[in-house]
Amino acid sequence: MHTGFDEDDTARASIERRWFALHRAAGRLQAECEGLWELLQATQDAWRDARSRLAGIEAMRDAFGEELARRDACRALTAVQVERSVGSAA
Repeated sequence: MHTGFDEDDTARASIERRWFALHRAAGRLQAECEGLWELLQATQDAWRDARSRLAGIEAMRDAFGEELARRDACRALTAVQVERSVGSAA
């Protein structure tokens, strides 16, 4: 003969099994979240480092570009001056 206590014990055992299963699942997901957080932090650090290096390279590129433009302007000015001196000598 079954009593109300037997049914309560069965229901409690079922709830307890579910609770333990959910507890384990939550622990696994918590560990996954922590791992992803660490990966995200490492990715952000790498991104900041790359952006910093990019800024330095872009500054050097721009400085070299300005130097090339200055040299081209000087070369063009020298060519004009040579043409004028050759033309006035003739």
